[in-house]
Amino acid sequence: MTKHDFTLFLFFSAVASATFSDEQEFCESESCNERDFDKSHFYSNVKYCGEIPLTLSHKLIDALPLDEVEGHFIRTEKGCVFSESQPTPLKEPLTLAAVSQDVLRNILDLNESVIQNEEFVRCVSGGKLFPGSVPLAHRYGGHQFGYWAGQLGDGRAHLLGEHTNRKGERWELQLKGSGKTPYSRSGDGRAVIRSSVREFLCSEAMHFLGVPTSRALSLVVSEEPVWRDPFYNGNVIKERGAVVLRLAKSWFRIGSLEILTRTGELDVLRTLLDFVIKEHFKSIATNDPDKYVVFFSRVVNETAHLIAHWMSVGFAHGVCNTDNFSLLSISIDYGPFGFMESYDPNFVPNTSDDEGRYSIGAQANVGLFNLQKLLEALKPLLTSDQLSQSQQILREYPQIYHQRFHELFKAKLGFLGNEEKDSYVIAFLLKLMEDTGADFTMTFRQLSEVTLSQLQKGSIAPSVWALSDLSSHEYFRDWVQLYLQRLLSVKSDSDAARQHRMQGINPRYVLRNWMAESAIRKAEKK
Repeated sequence: MTKHDFTLFLFFSAVASATFSDEQEFCESESCNERDFDKSHFYSNVKYCGEIPLTLSHKLIDALPLDEVEGHFIRTEKGCVFSESQPTPLKEPLTLAAVSQDVLRNILDLNESVIQNEEFVRCVSGGKLFPGSVPLAHRYGGHQFGYWAGQLGDGRAHLLGEHTNRKGERWELQLKGSGKTPYSRSGDGRAVIRSSVREFLCSEAMHFLGVPTSRALSLVVSEEPVWRDPFYNGNVIKERGAVVLRLAKSWFRIGSLEILTRTGELDVLRTLLDFVIKEHFKSIATNDPDKYVVFFSRVVNETAHLIAHWMSVGFAHGVCNTDNFSLLSISIDYGPFGFMESYDPNFVPNTSDDEGRYSIGAQANVGLFNLQKLLEALKPLLTSDQLSQSQQILREYPQIYHQRFHELFKAKLGFLGNEEKDSYVIAFLLKLMEDTGADFTMTFRQLSEVTLSQLQKGSIAPSVWALSDLSSHEYFRDWVQLYLQRLLSVKSDSDAARQHRMQGINPRYVLRNWMAESAIRKAEKK
């Protein structure tokens, strides 16, 4: 039995999309059809969901090697990219707590009425399969907190298949919290409401903030007991299980390649890398002898851009391991993330990160470390000349990052064109914010709302609280003079145009921790 809680649904919808910026004005490959396999051989106990108009395809199964061993038992694999793995349905009753209407309509081409269907709830929680689905668990490895962790893999996630929508976009659908896989290690394969709410909300929040990200369709909660130690202090408590259905153009990450190089599976490495380039880097010619170098260059460039974008909205991922860094340079795997409130380069959202390795100010350097590990994974496929080219590309990463960071923060301050002192004005402001503990998001937002005349006169009302905090700094007036001088140097610009530009890039709302906690409390009461 399932139920739908529309009060909670509306709350989640509001938090996940409408509030994050108030300026927001069956397709199977031929070769797969030719391949002879019987889906019922894999999952005779799971019924297919025939009433939902959503069909998935099998391109991954057709193109990449599968584990030949069946069953969920934990094992070390070799010679495969995926293992077949059946989701374990949550115990009913189930509650459809949240749905992203944007994903439902604009990615999956589904009508909102589908959420009234109990079959839909079962499909998005692992109880039934969409037509064409053959669930898989991905094998990958990774460096965690700087050290090689060996085989990791999808320990509580099932990749259902790929959907091609009416716009021709291909999206991979994955359940998280849907039960054990061969890669669960000591885990139970489940996720709890607490982490699932955060995953759902942050996926959609980041999208509406304009940051490249995976998406989330739905959140289903259950009465199934799941035991967790939320504060890692030995106090285990009973929580409730939940499943998120999330989407991405691809779930391959740096660790997907690392594991193959580490175990000497170079033929599989080449097969996987060629598949990723063919499917997701279509501007790279598949017959280009330097295609792996070009691929690496793209990933370096886009990773630098992604982290600069994180910084521009005050986002700290929290666990920037190589198994959490997408080859497509999108934000994935939302765990102990956080949006910085008071500006602090040492902000660490992950309470288990005692050394601050993944502090917000360290993210760019961690990105460089992860890209070095990507290059190590590619090295067996490169000639000596190609390796030299790739090393030079990697050396350019800091410049690419700083240039994008500079561009984004110039836009946040409303600057047009380029001036020699722009970097100094940006750095000066950030230093004032750090010294005063000014709110990161609201400082930029309130700068976009005050007039230049108000800034010039120093008439900042106490209600403009972030700027009021900033104005307490002894050098605030000096910065204001530099800022005004820079803005007024563009004679063709107007104050109204500046405000409009700035309000379009500086959000009033981000997913602050209290918002997520409020949503979690509401979900846990249902």
